[in-house]
Amino acid sequence: MPVGQLQELKNGEMITHNTAEFFANKKVVMFAVPGAFTPTCSAAHLPGYVVSADELKAKGIDAIICLSVNDAFVMAAWGEAQNAENLMMLADGDGSYTKALGLEMETAAFGGLRSQRYSMIIDNGVVTNLNVEKPKEFEVSKAETILNQL
Repeated sequence: MPVGQLQELKNGEMITHNTAEFFANKKVVMFAVPGAFTPTCSAAHLPGYVVSADELKAKGIDAIICLSVNDAFVMAAWGEAQNAENLMMLADGDGSYTKALGLEMETAAFGGLRSQRYSMIIDNGVVTNLNVEKPKEFEVSKAETILNQL
């Protein structure tokens, strides 16, 4: 995983996570969405991980991250609205981490630079599984796919 910083608003406090430190010695599931509060993301993608959080953690996952090119305030509000207290709602405000991953997309008037929809398993800072969706699809990045890969 590239080294970078991601933000999280938790209990009113802004936390900056250094990814090199965060991913070290952990097994993490991270999934990314094009935008918080958007239809597929809110109706299916995030809810799938909310429902599957206990099962993922039972399979040895230390943290479940939802990442988006949004600000930490939006990610916190979206997590609260979706009952995602068992997930880390992380913001890549300027898209620099998403670019470092090579998983950015330009959406023009929709919102400019955004993340592609994907999911991955990260083991001690190394991606062991990566599931990138084709444009406008939602099949391979679902929580069920990750559960089957663990």
